[in-house]
Amino acid sequence: MIKSIRTADTKNKRVLVRVDFNVPIENGKVADDTRIMATLPTINHLIDDNAKIILVTHLGRPGGKKVEELKLDPVADFLSEILGKKVLKSDDCVGPAVKKAIDKMNFGDVILLENIRFHKEEEDNDPEFAKQLAELADTYIVDSFGTSHRKHASTYGVSKHIPAYAGFLMEKEVLTLTELMKNTPRPLTLIVGGAKIDTKIGVLKNFLNKADYFLIGGGLANTFLAAQGYNMGKSLFEPDKIEMAREIMLAAEMFRDKFILPEDAIISDKAEKDAKILDLPVTAIEGDMMVLDLGVKSREKFAEVIALSKTIIWNGPMGLYEKEPFEKGTLFIAQAVSEATQAKTIIGGGDTIDAIKNFKIGLNKFTHVSTGGGAMLEFLEGSPLPGVEIIMG
Repeated sequence: MIKSIRTADTKNKRVLVRVDFNVPIENGKVADDTRIMATLPTINHLIDDNAKIILVTHLGRPGGKKVEELKLDPVADFLSEILGKKVLKSDDCVGPAVKKAIDKMNFGDVILLENIRFHKEEEDNDPEFAKQLAELADTYIVDSFGTSHRKHASTYGVSKHIPAYAGFLMEKEVLTLTELMKNTPRPLTLIVGGAKIDTKIGVLKNFLNKADYFLIGGGLANTFLAAQGYNMGKSLFEPDKIEMAREIMLAAEMFRDKFILPEDAIISDKAEKDAKILDLPVTAIEGDMMVLDLGVKSREKFAEVIALSKTIIWNGPMGLYEKEPFEKGTLFIAQAVSEATQAKTIIGGGDTIDAIKNFKIGLNKFTHVSTGGGAMLEFLEGSPLPGVEIIMG
């Protein structure tokens, strides 16, 4: 049973809320507000409860150092606009100055702490750092499903010191995905792409006995193709993961038709808007060539599988969708999944959602849009997530 914000004592309290505002910033402005908007029900509920609302999030991967372009001022400005009230912004997330700023707040006010990952102790789940965070508040609300697979100070450690509850977003994600796990119509197809290769290979391994089909694209597919011995030219792939990719393909040998890799690719010698492109079989890649999108034959093959699936889980674009010459593979798959009315369709991951929004495909075309990418996949494979464990009663 989930310990929900609905039952938490937050009236006139100091409430620390772990949100996931890891959003793209372009020219000093928030470029995609999906994750921020998803947390508004929780923030507005706490405003109505006259709480002091202390928001904590990360942005990017600063590696425990202060990085100017990863400061959260643009996020605080954006949040002020949509809430219609000034959101305070601190220059740190722990320490006397932060405590003083919170003491000075009126109840009903909102403060955004500076990027939590500017402190190395965050990702180390340092107990003393978690304690310092907890001392800022009376109650802890977890509303960042996208980070729930991380055992960090702000996503897990704080719960050792003050009571933890799920925010409305977290509650919805856990309940929706739990229901999906209980009732999964078959065939189940897992579509995986994107560039975050290291985390997804482990998930694929765990899904081998659960999914009926795997459709592999993006940088992830390049690693598998390299593991099969193909020359990947100058394409993005991870040489140190080739052995693991071979193990997965060996395990998938008994399901020859279920593990589907691209047979052709859109290639170029540069990843730019004005690039000249070719559609070549993966056997023909060499030299300075880079695989930057799914080829036409591969798109059609993927679409055939999507059309016969009853459950589709998609995480990660099929190529460099941000650049026009390389967007068509991701667009084709997005359209195929959005039109798969015979299936439950679950999509997740920041890049996947960003691509769909860029293509002007309504998010309401999918059964569930998760704010988590890796967290969604790990939850669906049955792995315990630290950030979920702490809000279960």
